[in-house]
Amino acid sequence: MFAPVSEALIADAEVASGNSVLDVATGPGEPALRVSETVGPKGEVIGTDPIPGMIDAARRESTRLSIPNARFEVASADNLPFPDSRFDAEVSRFGVMFFPDPLAGIREMLRVLKPDKKLALAVWHFPDNNPFHYCFARVVDRFAPEPPLPPDAPDAFRFAQPGKLKNVMAEAAVRDVIERLFRFSIDITASVEEFWNLRLEMSEKLRQRLAALPPDALADLKHQALDAFRNYATGNALSFPAEVLIVSGRK
Repeated sequence: MFAPVSEALIADAEVASGNSVLDVATGPGEPALRVSETVGPKGEVIGTDPIPGMIDAARRESTRLSIPNARFEVASADNLPFPDSRFDAEVSRFGVMFFPDPLAGIREMLRVLKPDKKLALAVWHFPDNNPFHYCFARVVDRFAPEPPLPPDAPDAFRFAQPGKLKNVMAEAAVRDVIERLFRFSIDITASVEEFWNLRLEMSEKLRQRLAALPPDALADLKHQALDAFRNYATGNALSFPAEVLIVSGRK
């Protein structure tokens, strides 16, 4: 679904054949697995994530695809198990928003990056510009409202405000920081019912919120959500316009 974002990160981090690349907060293995194709057999990519289950999933997918130049390790962004100046490039797709301490995490990423090399991070732009999120979230909020989060709490839209992540990177001593708005389409081959299941699979927190609802309310919520999804459906496929910020810089 987010392959265009991976391509944007690869371009902005100047990933090239033969590089050694770090993917921080790789989740179940992306964009590390895509990066492995760019760096080729003479390069390598290492994906890290603090959640062991995510690393297990990434390793299974790497094995299934027979990718020899990718490996995965459990590690948090602010405590990377690598020596100084280890990598030629670094990427992180939708990870920095959830770092416990984004400034410390970016400084640690900078530590293991080679001098004059680049890192590139992708974060979601405003929720109102991303129906992939809001068309479901607005329905859920009507049935299971939550109190507003503190301004800098870990959240998908923590760095939606232009300039916010750019300022953190500059404070971390990243040089030549550039922020750009990247628009793309999230294209999914699935029915609206299958997309409902996919969205639940993507978020344990969401599953917990819905599990607390009475059966009648859950059925009504699902009906309204499927109606919202149909605005972006054509046949057995969905397409959502999307916006992210790509923030990159150099050590």
